[in-house]
Amino acid sequence: MAEALTLEVVTPEREVVRESVAEVQLPGFSGYLGILPGHTPLLTQSLIYKKGAESGFVAVIGGFAEVLPDRVTVLAEAAERSEEIDVAGARADLAEAEKRRAASSSDPNTDWDAMLKFVASARARLEAASHGATSANKET
Repeated sequence: MAEALTLEVVTPEREVVRESVAEVQLPGFSGYLGILPGHTPLLTQSLIYKKGAESGFVAVIGGFAEVLPDRVTVLAEAAERSEEIDVAGARADLAEAEKRRAASSSDPNTDWDAMLKFVASARARLEAASHGATSANKET
């Protein structure tokens, strides 16, 4: 069995992550799936990865992860490492999304897919940023 996985996270604009990692954690319906070298192939969305004692957190919006025995490749509409996220901006985005959702709850013309995606994106960014802040605090 391989001792590492190659992790790639790419968006149409850029390569967000390309690293050799020990583990990748992907959210599933019942919690996170831990992906170790040699894992059976599967598809899912967003991630946390571990490299030695360090963890990295990536907010992935609208993407899929392909898991192969020696590689995890994430193709995403958008992705940001936790340390790149403007927390105040993400909080403002979430507040705006929640405000729009409440205001349009009775509007039959509301694009609910876009609305829910906007809310989920802001939440994912805040979650990744909070993990990054926790990880940074542990290192100091």
